[in-house]
Amino acid sequence: MGLRINDTIPNLTVETDQGSISLHDWIGDSWAILFSHPKDFTPVCTTEFGAVAQLADEWAKRGTKVIGVSVDGVEDHKKWKGDIEQVAGAKAGFPIIADTGLEVSKAFDMLPAEAYLPDGRTPADSATVRSVFIIGPDKQLKLSMTYPMTVGRNFAEVLRALDGLQMSTGNGVATPANWNVGDDVIIPPTVSNDDAKAKFGEFTTVLPYLRTTKAPG
Repeated sequence: MGLRINDTIPNLTVETDQGSISLHDWIGDSWAILFSHPKDFTPVCTTEFGAVAQLADEWAKRGTKVIGVSVDGVEDHKKWKGDIEQVAGAKAGFPIIADTGLEVSKAFDMLPAEAYLPDGRTPADSATVRSVFIIGPDKQLKLSMTYPMTVGRNFAEVLRALDGLQMSTGNGVATPANWNVGDDVIIPPTVSNDDAKAKFGEFTTVLPYLRTTKAPG
């Protein structure tokens, strides 16, 4: 059974270029993003790690920790960060998990249980390790996205999705298509009109089941 939305992520102890960490302890009371890659020193992945490095201030504003995963070892990760920082023009201060035994890749259902890394492996041997996981402070998986080898991830969308999750969590609202911070939000159909008025004040009824209101806060 794969890891699904609202499942608690496995509390693995992993080796990174910044030492050994327990995933649950590392997340603590923060939000977290785990983003995975099939191999170090690959072109698309280098640009993606660079994009994450450039967004360090944005992650911090949102109380969110980021951690990379690649199937290569710690020493390769340390060397690769030099390339990442050259491309990004920013420090890659986040840890990268050395998933040489594929424990994380399999636990997060990116590779099948029988997968292994052959000698002389290429990125194709771990091609499906190309995912983004957003994890809440409760250690539950909130959102996942998986990409093919040839398409670079849009981390502006990852930020937007994180904003949407943080808005909806604890506020009793949902976000519409293409929502960005400052836009109106959706009142769930389970909330009556009277309760909606008491909780949110004014709202707009677009359809009987689609009501919008200003975002809380």
